[in-house]
Amino acid sequence: MKRILLTLVAAGMLFALPASAQLIDEKDVTVTMDLQPVLQLEMSTPNQIEFVFDNINEYYAGITQYAGTILKVSSTVSWDLYAVGRSNGTNGPEFWDQVIDYGNSNINAIPDLPLSLLELRQAQANNGATAAAATATFADYNQAFSQAAVPSAGNSLYVNGGTNTPPGVDGKYIAGHSGTAAPGADAMPGGSYLINGGTASDFYYAVDYRILPGLPAVFPMAADADGATFEDIVTVNGLGSYAEPGVYTMYVQYVLLEDQ
Repeated sequence: MKRILLTLVAAGMLFALPASAQLIDEKDVTVTMDLQPVLQLEMSTPNQIEFVFDNINEYYAGITQYAGTILKVSSTVSWDLYAVGRSNGTNGPEFWDQVIDYGNSNINAIPDLPLSLLELRQAQANNGATAAAATATFADYNQAFSQAAVPSAGNSLYVNGGTNTPPGVDGKYIAGHSGTAAPGADAMPGGSYLINGGTASDFYYAVDYRILPGLPAVFPMAADADGATFEDIVTVNGLGSYAEPGVYTMYVQYVLLEDQ
């Protein structure tokens, strides 16, 4: 009987331990997160896009290089995308570089060809220019190339004289636009072509190129940033002027930047 009694007492003492006797030890770890803004522009294009004009039909109708450049955007912030014409400046920052002169000594043959004579056409409209489109004559490069007999500034390349100045509210953007009229009204939201619709999204652009010299070669589609003033050779240099035969080079720079 004593053994049984001792066992019961021990069990009772075990269940009588107060809850406050639990021991706790705590340590903290500080976690820091650094969200760096990411702007990523992927470009697929040949190293060199060539336009060779060696017959009359090409001078009159121009030459178009379809889908010469593919642009793919990924961004964590609101963004704008624009194109700008640049050269090495041998003929000035607004003009193509003349690499070869075919020896035409006619005083009316002009070697200073405006960078804006190059025309672009993007495969889909700029859906980030809702506010700015009301003030810009051409908010993007989405319009069809104009016929030779109907000069249009709708696709002429933006040129900024060798500076880093983006197009203004009256200039062309591929996506987004200048200004801050309202949140999201002039910019593209963060996202990526990888998860936001692929080739049919606002993060993917196919760009066509066209050069139309005309007869004579005066490049009637060349125009300033907002399309208000044409920069063709006759307008700038007078009647009888035309492009000097030769080989010319320039390059197009695509700029992806955070919307401000």
